[in-house]
Amino acid sequence: MELKLLGSKSVSASGLAHNGRPCSSFRHAVGVRFSPQLSSCRGTSSSVSNNTYLSKRAIASGDQESVVEEDYVYRITGTNGASSNLFSRNIRLLDFFDDQYEGVVVDPERLPANPNVFASMIRLSLNHWRRMQKKGVWLKLPVANAELVPVAIKEGFQYHHAEQGYVMLTYWIPDGPSMLPGNATHHVGVGGFVINDNDEVLVVQEKYCDPSSAGLWKLPTGFILESEEIYKGAIREVKEETGIDSEFVEVVAFRHAHEVVFKKSDLFFVCILKPVSSQIKVDDLEIQAAKWMPLTEFVEQPLIQGDCMFKKIIDICIARLGNRYCGLHPHKVVSAFDCSRLNFRLMMSW
Repeated sequence: MELKLLGSKSVSASGLAHNGRPCSSFRHAVGVRFSPQLSSCRGTSSSVSNNTYLSKRAIASGDQESVVEEDYVYRITGTNGASSNLFSRNIRLLDFFDDQYEGVVVDPERLPANPNVFASMIRLSLNHWRRMQKKGVWLKLPVANAELVPVAIKEGFQYHHAEQGYVMLTYWIPDGPSMLPGNATHHVGVGGFVINDNDEVLVVQEKYCDPSSAGLWKLPTGFILESEEIYKGAIREVKEETGIDSEFVEVVAFRHAHEVVFKKSDLFFVCILKPVSSQIKVDDLEIQAAKWMPLTEFVEQPLIQGDCMFKKIIDICIARLGNRYCGLHPHKVVSAFDCSRLNFRLMMSW
């Protein structure tokens, strides 16, 4: 006889059991293991009356936390059990971890490749998590599993954010507005105010800029990298754009602006740096030119004098050079509010 699994490829009964034991290839094909009582399927000559109904308990394979038991109900039809149809089947839960906020995080390393299987698993998992009174669900889908994205969206998941290698989706189970934190709202930029012993400032002209800024000699600037300290980002950007090595002195100013890049807010930190080299090597990809410019000449540029923000930043830098202002230094500290209990750097007044 043959056992058909909801339209999936049929296998002969001789492949289901051997010497009274279920065949492993069948177990792997459907993702479940049958209890030892399922020995009535062995052999092809079993005599079973037409339209006989059998019910056996199946347990989903996988970790115990992901096990859900359901009854298999199938009907054997035809002479000598020529065929059988499965009316219900067991689907394994998605592998997941509990988070500290009564939610779950789906394991991105153990996702099914088949979208249909994923759809069934995600429905069962959501029902299970709802019964467990879970709250938020975090579903990270790597690029290799891109076919699962529309399936998850159809089941009610929402986009949270995307990075180069994955898209993150979320699902809020309880009634009412979602309490999950939103995507990151800010970029963090840095600028290096590098001044040498001759009162010359390191300045650059960018290749690609707004026409209103054409001809402006400005400070080397850029965005910090993920997990990069602010002061290290300033040193790196100066090095990349001009080839100048420098040492961090202080953070002297920062500004907060909104809808800067991709409608995200922007925090920009100005760091005073001390040069430890003098030979300029321009980054040809981003920078048109770089040079050492006398501080007085730099300040008198019309675009600096005509912009309140730029002028204020430069005034603060000059006040610091005259010891009329105290900036911020980095201090390595540990905080009880840091859930990872790892050290991090906090800018504090000196």
